[in-house]
Amino acid sequence: MFDLKDISVKHTGLFAAGVAFGTAGIKILTSKDAKKVYTSATAAVLRAKDVVMQTVTSLQENAEDIYAEAQQINADREAQEAEIDDEI
Repeated sequence: MFDLKDISVKHTGLFAAGVAFGTAGIKILTSKDAKKVYTSATAAVLRAKDVVMQTVTSLQENAEDIYAEAQQINADREAQEAEIDDEI
């Protein structure tokens, strides 16, 4: 069973320090300076997202061009093979 005699001053002090640290941490995280940091970090992430999306778009366009050219090459090859078969 839990006994109040088992609670030492050290444990009570550690608990109080934890509560104080947590309270101070919350105040720091909600300060105006912290908000500026959060805003700047979010803006940087949005800029990075834009760069990534531009790269993805470019890759997709290149892949579509490559696919279309490959289809044309195959169509031309089939047409040449059909002409050779007709000559034989």
